[in-house]
Amino acid sequence: MAVEVTYLGIRHHGPGSARRVVEALEALRPVELLVEGPSDLSDQLPLLADDAMVPPVAQLAYPKDAPNQAVFWPFATFSPEYQAIRWALAHDVPVRYIDLPVAWRLPEEPAEEEADDAPEPDPEAPSLQTEVRRDPIGVLARAAGYEDGESWWRDVIEENPDPGPIFAAVSDAMTALREDEGPLDRREAAREANMRLEIAKSAKAADGPIAVVCGAFHVPALKAKHAAKDDRALLKGAPKTKVTATWAPWTSPRLAVMSGYGAGVTAPGWCKHLWDNPGADQARTWLARIARTLRAEGHTISTASLIETERLAIALAAVRARPRTGFEELREATVACLCYGDPILWHVIEARLVLGNDVGAIPENVPAAPLLEDLQRQQKKARLKPEALEKELSLDLRSDSGLFRSTLLHRLQILHVPWGQLLDAGRSRGTFREKWLLRWEPEYAVELVENLIHGTTIEQAASGRMTAGLNDARTLGDLATLVFDALTAQLPNAAAAGIARLDTRAAQTSDCRELLSAMRPLAEVIRYGEARTFDATQLTSLFDRIAVQGAIQLHYASRNLDAETSRDFATLIGEADSAIRLSEAADLTDPWNEALTKVTQDDKAARLVMGAAARLLYEAEAMTAEDATTLLGRMLSPGTKVIDAAGFFEGFFEGAGQRLLYDDTLRDCVDAWIISLDEDTFTEHLPLFRRVLASLDWSERKQLLDVLFGRAGSGTKRVLAAHADALWPAHFEALKTLLTAGARHV
Repeated sequence: MAVEVTYLGIRHHGPGSARRVVEALEALRPVELLVEGPSDLSDQLPLLADDAMVPPVAQLAYPKDAPNQAVFWPFATFSPEYQAIRWALAHDVPVRYIDLPVAWRLPEEPAEEEADDAPEPDPEAPSLQTEVRRDPIGVLARAAGYEDGESWWRDVIEENPDPGPIFAAVSDAMTALREDEGPLDRREAAREANMRLEIAKSAKAADGPIAVVCGAFHVPALKAKHAAKDDRALLKGAPKTKVTATWAPWTSPRLAVMSGYGAGVTAPGWCKHLWDNPGADQARTWLARIARTLRAEGHTISTASLIETERLAIALAAVRARPRTGFEELREATVACLCYGDPILWHVIEARLVLGNDVGAIPENVPAAPLLEDLQRQQKKARLKPEALEKELSLDLRSDSGLFRSTLLHRLQILHVPWGQLLDAGRSRGTFREKWLLRWEPEYAVELVENLIHGTTIEQAASGRMTAGLNDARTLGDLATLVFDALTAQLPNAAAAGIARLDTRAAQTSDCRELLSAMRPLAEVIRYGEARTFDATQLTSLFDRIAVQGAIQLHYASRNLDAETSRDFATLIGEADSAIRLSEAADLTDPWNEALTKVTQDDKAARLVMGAAARLLYEAEAMTAEDATTLLGRMLSPGTKVIDAAGFFEGFFEGAGQRLLYDDTLRDCVDAWIISLDEDTFTEHLPLFRRVLASLDWSERKQLLDVLFGRAGSGTKRVLAAHADALWPAHFEALKTLLTAGARHV
């Protein structure tokens, strides 16, 4: 007597499909359940019966020696496969996967002898064949007059209160689509061959009905008669790879098709709502969620507005002949009635509602990759729950909990798991706060698996990866940055190795740029000693040595530089100066100021670098106003080359144009130099002047105008020459245009 095999063709992650599958299983009461999925992961299915397994979750599998090739099989609460497996486990019905093993999903180079056997694309084949394989539901939808498969499937199955015998109807439709499809590619053909063989095996041994839950597209091929020897032939040469598998938490936004997930749905949040609310009040409860979310954002939503929103949505569904008020109607009615026709307000809450913010959980007894287990322990200790949507977190590093959370997030960044993005490092003096933006992504689990080669705990792996990075670093600046990262993440072994490498590298180099690039990160490390515990003695000594070496080389390195190199070097000098001021090392200040003074006195030094050095001395009060004015007057004198004068001007004033407001003597020098320029030269340097004046806000530009033109209340005499109009009208007009650009609205 032939065993009855019932095929339940579904669409992955559809709440309507899931409900219909459960109803069909209740009616059929099969003795065995077969599900489309990797056959070598069937032993993990009983774990889904654990109440601590909270979807969304995913089965994770990867080659033992190549975790970077990991693949996932996600499940949501509303996934038909998940509900079918849960039904089987609850009713003690044997359940297993019947698809190809994991190894078939892993990337591999095709064997040379198999290349000739692969089916060649038929040049005369209609384009419908390709479309059917890519989006069979979309083809059916367009045949029914719909624009997309999502809307059609929701009308027919997901949101249809009385869909009728849907599995038979879907099977017939797919059979019609696949009648003239031509040969499949090797992997797809092997998949269906493997499922047919597994179904035949169960049918031969079973003493009652069997249920098969699979993608609707495969149903016709699984029902069709095929010789077993032909199916076995398709499986010859199967890849043999030993894999490691476990369960991993997933997130609801990663179930969306917009995330790049091929089997995803448009609105995971809406699908979960449909599953959780099976009654006739789905639209009303969804509107209640929208109202709560808008009110949480500070918007006033009245009951009357909600009633009008529901009425409009019902009317839209009726006009469109929808079986039930759907997601699109509710969204459009919400924009019209609750958002006052402004879609921007809807976009503010859209992600929270449509994508959801669910992050799955797995039981503690589930065998997981060691790093994943350690992360779960650390998250629990830090009281940080991974969430799929962005969330800001402020930390006080003076508290134990704040420091622990910060350390965990910094270690994960070293492991290339950016669960937290650092928005504010809190590095201003006297500040011990950090601000993070948290958002969990499922692929971080893969990153952690890949880091197993560095260690089995978060701390060990971060330290191992940091040590490997230290071995690859080639400059003092890179090493200093890595040491800073290691100390911030509380990795003493990696930090010690980095300091040793820094010491060795500093003794080997005489490159001033490399020396200067290391000073700022080292100063940050020394400063962080107040918030993070470590012995900074060795690092302080190293910083002093690098600073002295850099000061000695400074004026030689400032010579004969082109424009681009001059700007980069001036930036380095500024960072090094900031580092020395931050370190508050009195024995370094004098040698550093002497080095900057030598640069300002060196005729071979690049003028932009010379100007930057003079500015730093002037700001530190190591150069008097008289000396600064004398130097500025000499460098901007009529006998100086325009290009040299412009370079010095840029180095001295860029980012610090406020000096022109308060220092009459400096302003007189600049004004005299600008007036001395011919029209073409002035026009050529307009971008430079704009960069300098860009540091002034509109009120400061107004103040500068008041000073220049002797306006009432400025308390300053007119600086511009009285006969400037006669000397050069075009120049004067250009200057007025430049100065008034920022004060146009004053």
